[in-house]
Amino acid sequence: MKTYNELMDEARKNVGTLCHACPVCNGKACGNNMPGPGARGDNAVRNFDAWKEIRVNLDTINENVTPDTSFDFFGRKLKYPIFAGPVGAMNMHYGDKYNDLEYNDILLAKCDEAGIAAFTGDGLYPEIVIAATKAIKKHDGKGIPTIKPWDKDTLNEKFALVKESGAMAVAMDIDAAGLPFLQNMEKPAGSKTVEELSEIIKDAGKPFIVKGIMTVKGALKAKKAGASAIVVSNHGGRVLDDCPATAEVLPEIAAAVGGDMMILVDGGIRSGCDIFKALALGADAVLIARPYVTAVYGDAENGVSILTEKLGKELRETMKMCGCASLTDIDDSCIW
Repeated sequence: MKTYNELMDEARKNVGTLCHACPVCNGKACGNNMPGPGARGDNAVRNFDAWKEIRVNLDTINENVTPDTSFDFFGRKLKYPIFAGPVGAMNMHYGDKYNDLEYNDILLAKCDEAGIAAFTGDGLYPEIVIAATKAIKKHDGKGIPTIKPWDKDTLNEKFALVKESGAMAVAMDIDAAGLPFLQNMEKPAGSKTVEELSEIIKDAGKPFIVKGIMTVKGALKAKKAGASAIVVSNHGGRVLDDCPATAEVLPEIAAAVGGDMMILVDGGIRSGCDIFKALALGADAVLIARPYVTAVYGDAENGVSILTEKLGKELRETMKMCGCASLTDIDDSCIW
């Protein structure tokens, strides 16, 4: 099996011209040419840097145990509080190595083998969600399709595919309303009212995750609409200039709704120590997107396992050195 560095070396040969498969994906090398519509301003870099500004508190006067990193996701026990984040339109963004069906097939299977789960992406072309839901159905519903805030007719078509897939949960990246290609569609697509979102959630008939929450006000609206979980996310810094980093807004959002729904977070999380910090700030689990792309492109057979075990080892080591025997022991007293 490859080392992590060997994995990244191989990924650089396969990811096309936009992504550089950097050893640490921090948004600095690719700037506004990142896969997809690109970052807005320095938002992607700000997401990454914000986690590095947080320090962890060393405390080794505790019982000497191996930390329990397991996480319950709507009745499914995961090995780590980690999800591969949603990415779509693979050929457009990452070259010709894999199309969406091939990428999702590999990602879902390997995430399941690694003891975690994956979100799948959506995009301009219907084939993206068709491929994602086919892959989820193939893998017994072990995936979370992420649907963009399309017009009602388009949502009905896509959620029919989601239901057929047997997915264990479903997400909507509501902040995708800021993506240029959504705003230029012939049919109206974009922001949803609480009432519209509530109807979508009821029709979905599954645990529903609203992705793209960056304020307490937005979290309360998602709660009112009936969401089972939210993802504190600014879409990788891709939808609004001068948006705060996710680490900056997570604590107040978690304080407002953390007892009522599951809190996930993404945006520049790149290490097990970052995951620990996210949990200390109030998250239940994290999403990590682009590093899982490079993991698949670096080694389709073992890449997801290599990255997941790297992150898991770093998380366990941080927990042990900070006196946390389980995820529930991690709180704001663990960070400085």
